[in-house]
Order: sequence, then C-alpha cells, then structure tokens
Amino acid sequence: MTESATTTLEHDHVFLGANQERNERRVWLVIALTATMMVVEITAGHWFGSMALIADGWHMSTHAAAMLIAVLAYRYARKNADNRAFTFGTGKVGDLAGFASAVILALIALLIGWESFQRLVEPVPISFNQAIMVAVIGLIVNLLSAWLLRDDHHHHHHHGHGHHHHHNHDHDHHHGHGQDNYLRAAYLHVLADALTSLLAIVALLLGRAYGWFWADPVMGIVGAIVISRWSWGLIKDSGGVLLDRVPEGGHIEAKVRKAVENGDDKITDLHIWQVGPGHYSVIASVASETPKTVAEYKAMLVHIDHVSHTTVEVHQLKK
Repeated sequence: MTESATTTLEHDHVFLGANQERNERRVWLVIALTATMMVVEITAGHWFGSMALIADGWHMSTHAAAMLIAVLAYRYARKNADNRAFTFGTGKVGDLAGFASAVILALIALLIGWESFQRLVEPVPISFNQAIMVAVIGLIVNLLSAWLLRDDHHHHHHHGHGHHHHHNHDHDHHHGHGQDNYLRAAYLHVLADALTSLLAIVALLLGRAYGWFWADPVMGIVGAIVISRWSWGLIKDSGGVLLDRVPEGGHIEAKVRKAVENGDDKITDLHIWQVGPGHYSVIASVASETPKTVAEYKAMLVHIDHVSHTTVEVHQLKK
C-alpha cells in the first residue's frame, strides 16, 4: 500500500545553524565595536607614525567587512529558508559569504605587507606612548569581541520525523543542531586580530626601549602573514563546502558504512556533503541478495549526528 497524505511525503529543507538569530545579534554588536576601533587605530597609526597600528586597524576593517557580509548572509539565509528555488535550502549562504570575505582579506594582507616593507626601507618617526595606548585599547576590544562570539552551545540535539513509501528508494529528513562554522570562523578571526594587536604592542615597546624603529614594520609584515594564513584557511574550508567536498576525516562516511553494511548488504554508491552549519546530506545506494525495506535502512542512519537529509536506494542482487 502507499501513503497518500502529502504531509508524510513533503518536508522542508531548512538547514540553518542553531541559534542563528542570537548569533546575528552578537555579530552586529561586534561589527559596531570593531568598526569604531578600526577608525581609531588607522587614524592614530597615521598620526603617530606606527605601521603596526595601521596594519592592525586595516586588519580590523577586514573583520568588520567580513562580519557585515556574514550578518547579511544570516539574514538572507533566514528569509529564504523556505524558498523552493534553493534545492537544498540556504544553509550554504554563510560559506559563500566566508569565501568572498576571505578573498578580500587576502588582498588587504598584500597591501599591508607592501606598505610595511616600504616603511622598513624608509622608516618614519613614531610617537610610541600614544601608539601603545591605542594598541592596548584595540587589544581589549578584540578580546571583548572574542568573548561575544564564543559558542557556548557545544551540545547537540536531535529531533526528527520520518516518511516513506513502498518503492525501493526513499529519503528521510530530520533536523540536527551543530556548531555554526561561520560564527566559529569569526571567533577565530577576532582572536587573530588580538594577536596582531599584541604584535603591535610588542613592536612599539621594543621601539621605545631600544630605538628599534624597524620592529614596527616587521611586526606589520608578521601581521600580514597571519592574515594571509587565516584567509587561505577560510578560502579552503568555505570553498570545499561550496564545491560539495566530502567532509574531512571521513567520520560520517565510516559511520554510515558501519551502520548499513551488515551481512550481504553493501553500499555501492555513497555521496556525503554539507548543506548547512552542522547539517549533512547523504545519498546511499544499497545492494543485497536479501534486501531490507527502505524504512529499515533509514532507521540505521537516524542515530548519526548531523545527518539531516538522507536518500536511500535499494537494489536486489540475483542469488
């Protein structure tokens, strides 16, 4: 028999991160803090002659831009969560925003590195005491931003619903709450910014104590390298999600195979990819001489964390 009620067959494709609205409010607050400090540091850096301070200010500007892109992405993803034009929902919008901001970040790193190199060749006078004071304030703002962006929801919840019909393939969908990877990226971003603030303070202290004017542009170059490394990491991670790269480590794949491949049941084709923060989709083709029902195979996968959308196809082999 078949199930005729459409409510048992139709389901949503909402793969947004947990606590999305709360995270959005926090990001707006951090943007305000960061943008204010950015203006102060860049202005003070030019006024007092500190390249490290300018580098830190520009670094903060990239944070503000990246987080503005993130918060707009949050809003767009939420407003279009039920838009059927998006086959697997809007869960990847944050990764698209992350990729765009990472490219901008890499360009800013190149500019900071070049200007720091020029300052190394042609040093300029620095007002150390004033620059140190501004850099310390910048460090405090960065640490406060990191505290606001911390993810204090490490536990995960599962609640779900199943639906099936009598055919030999079907799919199941349930909601999983995992860590918002883009929020985590923003958190690591402000920690990296705190590091460049610390480098600026060290450079200014060395310059004031020993007259090492070269320390300031050198720390500017170090800051540019830190930004470059962070931007490359984000380009790689977000790009991988956008291109449906198999999740690193193969943990989900191993769990799926362990759950399904018992007796003569073998997975002949398996696709796993991320469809949103903490949400993965699985398509599995199972071949067996004595196949189970689709509902039984689905039940085997229900316990796997973060698998939010499954499609199972069953093939009977000739004995």
